[in-house]
Amino acid sequence: MFSPQGPSLRELAVQALSSVEGGYDLLAPKFDRTPFRTSDGVLDATAEALRPCGPFGSGLDVCCGTGAGMRVLEPLCEGQVIGVDFSAGMLARARSAHPDARWVRADARALPFAGAFDLAVSFGALGHFLPAERPALFAGVHRALRPGGVFAFPVGARPSVSSARYWALLGFDLAMRARNALRRPPFVMYYLTGALPALRSDLAAAGFTATAIPLTVLGVGAGQASSCLLVLARKATV
Repeated sequence: MFSPQGPSLRELAVQALSSVEGGYDLLAPKFDRTPFRTSDGVLDATAEALRPCGPFGSGLDVCCGTGAGMRVLEPLCEGQVIGVDFSAGMLARARSAHPDARWVRADARALPFAGAFDLAVSFGALGHFLPAERPALFAGVHRALRPGGVFAFPVGARPSVSSARYWALLGFDLAMRARNALRRPPFVMYYLTGALPALRSDLAAAGFTATAIPLTVLGVGAGQASSCLLVLARKATV
């Protein structure tokens, strides 16, 4: 659909009618040929914004998918980097692309780490968690970090209600809610459930001090300093 090497419309429909895990297992072989993979531009902008916060020891990519986040972690981290995801298919692709990294299959809502990392990142995954699930996700990342560790993730600037993009995203979210009301297991993917104030509140409840900086290199948003923000959440040093 997106390119000759990408998934067809039928393949995407089959994915959307599966569970989140099963859908990504199906999509994994062609995932990097879709717009769902975080772009290199966003990854590079994130790495540049994080560079003054380093150097870092070990790094963790939460919901790593096929491993795109290694483009950020490997240059910034002097120690081991680990990716965690619950899709075996996505991890297989990540392992093939980055054999020097370590890959762990686990649910991000119950991360199996404690005090092991200096930097954690996540790209394009928050829409897969309902607001009620974010506290467990953020608490697990907080537990996985060492004191003073940083959790960073980019979020798109929320579009204006008067923009066509807002209504397109709202239409997608409503379609997914209708699908999930009619079919089990659900496929959780929503674009408008992660407003920045709610994210910052959940991060604070998990013990983080959070700020957000504009990734201005990616361009401006409608009436906003940037089309993309980088959330920087730091665990207290004591």
